[in-house]
Amino acid sequence: MQRIHAAITAVGGYVPEYRLTNAELEKMMDTTDEWITTRTGIKERRILKGEGKGSSDMAVEAVKDLLAKRNISPDEIELLICATTTPDMQFPATANIICDKAGLTNAWGYDVNAACSGFIFALTTGTQFIETGKHKKVIVVGVDKMSSIMNYEDRATSIIFGDGSGAVLLEPDTHGFGIIDSVLKTDGKGRVYLHQKAGGSVKPATIETVMNKEHYVYQEGQSVFKFAVKNMADVAAEIMERNNLTGDDVSWLVPHQANKRIITATADRMGLSEEKVMINIERFGNTTNGTLPLCLWEWESLLKKGDNIILAAFGGGFTWGSIYIRWAYDGNKA
Repeated sequence: MQRIHAAITAVGGYVPEYRLTNAELEKMMDTTDEWITTRTGIKERRILKGEGKGSSDMAVEAVKDLLAKRNISPDEIELLICATTTPDMQFPATANIICDKAGLTNAWGYDVNAACSGFIFALTTGTQFIETGKHKKVIVVGVDKMSSIMNYEDRATSIIFGDGSGAVLLEPDTHGFGIIDSVLKTDGKGRVYLHQKAGGSVKPATIETVMNKEHYVYQEGQSVFKFAVKNMADVAAEIMERNNLTGDDVSWLVPHQANKRIITATADRMGLSEEKVMINIERFGNTTNGTLPLCLWEWESLLKKGDNIILAAFGGGFTWGSIYIRWAYDGNKA
């Protein structure tokens, strides 16, 4: 019996129209375009505007884009997994809300939160439902409205993050295409360096936590950078070694878009030239769970059936991981 792989058969994406440029940030805080660009590689990031708009609204657009490309109806989807750090609300799960808004009446769903590694964790989880034969059509969404937890007086964090969403459809493949391997890792000791101080069960929201601005992202940048550079590069190299791949074998690196220097270090460790690396951080910033699927969405037309693709990410927690994909279709025909 041939092994069943979970193949990505369609990609959808969405970014808000509003662009928050470095020039605008210069007016909001003590920073400059040169300072931001030198340290992060970011020139602008997209921000979701509008009363009552949340992560689900961006995710729905990505899902609709995906369904239209694959020419299938919403009721064919059996499961939707949403990777997000900024859910619409504490409960119900944002996946449930997406299913309702997108008309996925036959799907069940749930959320995954692994910070910036969430999409990789969710994609690996969704793969299991395909490989076991439990489901035939699974959508994995990565979405974040990071502007909702940004303190725009803090230049250490607010210059980095933006809003956006991407989604992929997983279907069974018996010809050797799809998700081939994954390496996932966590280290809870890293939580002290990157987290949201208040709003959880340990420190529920109070007037004091709001006044003290403890509901925004807190990050010790140098510590996070040091761990991210090493671990994201290490895990990408590990998955290549496990699958006997060299830099010449890899068609594309899809790296988490947190920092241009981290991306470069990962590519160098893998022996890849910049031409093989998907980079859109200068236009979108770090959309957390949205970065990897948004890269696939933007580069889809360049992807060819049989391409060896490596996904790699690092996030708060700490969490990190890598996935090896053998691409299942010619993107220019999608």
